[in-house]
Amino acid sequence: MKKNIIDKIWDSHVVISKPNFPDTLYIDRVLLHEVTSAQAFAELKKRNIKIRNKDSFLATIDHSIPTDKNRAIIADTVAKTQVDTLRNNCKETGVTLYDIESSHQGIVHVVGPELGFTLPGKTIICGDSHTSTHGAFGALAFGVGTSEITHAMATSCILQSRPKTYKVEFIGSPSKYFTAKDAVLKLISIIGIGGGQGCVIEYVGEYIRSLSMEGRMTICNMSIECGARAGLIAPDNTTFTYLEGREYAPKGTDLQKQKKNG
Repeated sequence: MKKNIIDKIWDSHVVISKPNFPDTLYIDRVLLHEVTSAQAFAELKKRNIKIRNKDSFLATIDHSIPTDKNRAIIADTVAKTQVDTLRNNCKETGVTLYDIESSHQGIVHVVGPELGFTLPGKTIICGDSHTSTHGAFGALAFGVGTSEITHAMATSCILQSRPKTYKVEFIGSPSKYFTAKDAVLKLISIIGIGGGQGCVIEYVGEYIRSLSMEGRMTICNMSIECGARAGLIAPDNTTFTYLEGREYAPKGTDLQKQKKNG
């Protein structure tokens, strides 16, 4: 039986599957920020459990930094505690952190792609609903709760029920004034804010292929706004051209192999 890209990625990451139970799903990449990671680090420390594969984790300061000229001074005590806690946790465990002074610090769902940490065919989670952004690269990426971040830290796996899949095709070429955000808002106007509930949407069609990676990231990011679990676009030359030369992306023959495997 033919499989879509969502099923292919899912099946290649299932460690254990039992009837009437969620699948044990292997997670390739975990993105962390200061708001939803503290409890996960604390739970592992409490149980004296080490992070199974720290190279699969990447953290950045995202939600709680000020927009003032001097971003190093955080006046809000809760925000400061969140930031300091992430710094301490990453220092203690060896997880890579892109802090405020780093040229790579920023929105967590932009940092991953810009560094080539987000790759086609990977499973990616983060404690943030808009993790679906990474689906623009042909990754199966979705937001999770802190308990699932804890599980991934300890075992590189989480328990997840297989999602339904939903194909959305954009046909034709719209006006140059029509943006990726307009496209996904049009979709939401048709299927409603709960139209994608329980699904991973695969976006296809001439319009999708014409988009830049930034446009594709917008489409996948806003999948959440129609209730979808995630959004995904199959990788193509646009995807691999964007990734080429980035810090964590495959190089040379490894990149060619990635292109071949899609």
